[in-house]
Amino acid sequence: MKTRNYRYWLGMALLVLAACSGQKKETDKEGVATVLPEEKNEVTVMTLKRRTFNHELVSNGKLSAGNKADLRFETSGVLAHIYVKNGDRVHRGQKLAELDKFRLKNKTEQAKESLDKAKLELKDVLIGQGYATDDSSKVPADIMQLARVKSGYDQTLSQYELAKYEEDHATLIAPVDGVVANLFSKPFNMSSTTDAFCTIIGTQRMEAEFTVLESELSMIKVGDKVVVTPYALPDTHYEGRISEINPLVNDKGMVQVRALVSDKGKLFSGMNIRINVHRSLGKQLVIPKSAVVLRSGRQVVFTLKKGKACWNYVDTGLENAESYTIVEDAADGLKEGDTVIVTGNVNLAHDAPVKVVSGK
Repeated sequence: MKTRNYRYWLGMALLVLAACSGQKKETDKEGVATVLPEEKNEVTVMTLKRRTFNHELVSNGKLSAGNKADLRFETSGVLAHIYVKNGDRVHRGQKLAELDKFRLKNKTEQAKESLDKAKLELKDVLIGQGYATDDSSKVPADIMQLARVKSGYDQTLSQYELAKYEEDHATLIAPVDGVVANLFSKPFNMSSTTDAFCTIIGTQRMEAEFTVLESELSMIKVGDKVVVTPYALPDTHYEGRISEINPLVNDKGMVQVRALVSDKGKLFSGMNIRINVHRSLGKQLVIPKSAVVLRSGRQVVFTLKKGKACWNYVDTGLENAESYTIVEDAADGLKEGDTVIVTGNVNLAHDAPVKVVSGK
C-alpha cells in the first residue's frame, strides 16, 4: 500500500514539473519577441541642393529714437496751459503748452512804440542832413549808418524783435511727429529756461544700436538686413538695415553698429533688443541642423541608399538659426542630389534599414 502511494505522488510531481517547464519556454519566447522587434527606423528625408545661404549674426542692443528733441521755454513765466501728457502722439506744429502772455504782450507793445519813435527820429536826422526820407536807397551808406545810430533805431529794433520772439515762443510747438515723454510740469507753476519742459521722441524712424566682435566685421556691411526682436515683445519682429559702422574698436574688442528700423508704433526708445543680422552668401550646399549628428566626436550626416542609412563624415562651415553649410572639400562622399536623412537619425547606425515616412 505504501509503495503504491509513493509511486502515485511521484508521477504527479513529474507531470507538474513538465507542465511548468513548457510554460516557461513559451514565456521566454514571448519575451524575446518583445525585446527584439524587427521594425525599421522611421525617418524623414530631403534632397541636398545648392541654395542661397543667409549668414546670421546675433547680438544684443538698445533702441534709440532717430529724432529726439528736448523742448524748453525761451523765457520764464507761469504755465497757463498744458495740452498734452506723457505718451501722447503729436504732429509737427501741434501746440504743446503755453505760458501766461500778459507780461510778454505788454513788453512787445512797449518795444513797438519805442521802435515807432525811433523811426521818426531817423527821418528827422536824414532830413537834417538834406536827404528825402521817401527813398532811403539814395542815402549814402555812411550817412544812413550815422542816422541809425543817432536815432537809436538799431537798438530799439533789436529790443522789439527780442520781445516779439519771446512772445511767439511762449507757446511750445512740436518740431517733429512723435511721442511726448519726460513731461513733469504742472499748470500754474513757473516754467524753467534751463530744464527741458518735455521730450519729443520721433517714432517714424528708430535706431538699433549694438556691438559686434572685431573678428565679425568681415561678416557685415552697410545695407545688410537686420531683424529686431524686443525682449518685451518676443513674438514681434521688425526689419531694418545697417546704416553705419563706427570705424573704431574699443578696448574690449567691440565695434559699434547702428541700423535703421521700421517702427509700427509699438517701439519705445531705450528698449532692450536682440539683433539678428542676415547677409546672403550666395549658393551653397545647405542642410538643416537636425541632419547633423555626432559619432566618435565627428560630425556625421546619414544619406538614404537602397532603403538603408549610409554614414558620411562632414565638416560644417557657417551656420544660422536653422542650417549649416557643408565644406565640400571635406565631405566624405556627400554631394548635391543625395537624399539626406533629416530626422530619426539620432540612433542610426551604418547600413541600418530605415522607412521613409515623409520627404522634402
